[in-house]
Amino acid sequence: MNPTKTVIASALALTFTTAALAEASTTLRVAHVWPGGSLIDRELFQAWAESVEAVSEGRLEVEVYPSQTLAKSDKAYQSTVSGIADIGASAQGYTAGRFPLTQVVELPGVSASGRQGACILQSLYDQGHLDEEYADTRPLFLFTTGPGYLHTKERLIESPEDLAGLRLRRPTPVVGDMFERLDAQAVGMPAPDVFTAMQRGVVDGLSFNWEGMKTFRLNELAGYHTEVPLYDLSLFATMSQRSYDGLPEDLQRVIDDHSGLEWSLRAAAVYDELIRQGRQDAEAAGHDFLVIEDALTHPDWGPVLQETIDRYLAENGDEAGEIYEAALQLQERCEA
Repeated sequence: MNPTKTVIASALALTFTTAALAEASTTLRVAHVWPGGSLIDRELFQAWAESVEAVSEGRLEVEVYPSQTLAKSDKAYQSTVSGIADIGASAQGYTAGRFPLTQVVELPGVSASGRQGACILQSLYDQGHLDEEYADTRPLFLFTTGPGYLHTKERLIESPEDLAGLRLRRPTPVVGDMFERLDAQAVGMPAPDVFTAMQRGVVDGLSFNWEGMKTFRLNELAGYHTEVPLYDLSLFATMSQRSYDGLPEDLQRVIDDHSGLEWSLRAAAVYDELIRQGRQDAEAAGHDFLVIEDALTHPDWGPVLQETIDRYLAENGDEAGEIYEAALQLQERCEA
């Protein structure tokens, strides 16, 4: 064969092969709420992206959009339904009323750590208790933040009565209702907006987990911390069903292998490390702390927390009560 023709044929073959590979690759866009460069961004979402790309041998490319740059926190779930993002990650509570059964795990006393909460929530989903709430997407993994406490700028909260008159950022409608019952003003806003709101005096404090205090730099503003577990925020990473269905079977298996309890617990490990760091930062800064032990049986806080549980379950029917009991039964298996 003519050497020139051989070279041309080889070049054409390389061109066609490169074009075929390019055509075969698929880009997945991940929209999440956490700050770019934060530990959650790096150790969870960027790590997930890198692992997916490696296992798929480059046939899946993952672009991560942190800091609400592709979808706002309260639109992250819907963005996967509509196809704006292939994968969305945020808090269920940002879409008020959309996930009432999932948010049973947010009730006081259900979990004591990010690991326990993530295990309980993912297990509830895996057991089929929450299928209806995610019927329009394909959940990758569900996890939680760990317990959320009270953090204030001016003074330590020692009893529920001390909340009267304060403007407090509420993490969920359930906690907001609790604040309102205690004569505080509950202010709703996404976590990334809280620093500016507190800095400008829009709020006097907030209920948040220690991870959030670190990730969103709130230890710089709030120097008083009452560790009474008011809630445990549920979180999701879910995929557009259309995007998943559009993948060939072998790439669907890559996604399946990057879903479920393993990744739920990996998310929890990042959260629990940030929880440790967040509290450590506040200690190093010389902040004031009040730790409420056995909060559900505490003479002051116990009745408030129990009323919160009872009201939520009453409002959401028998199914919520059944899921609450299932969550409590998972506590022993899901160690804190």
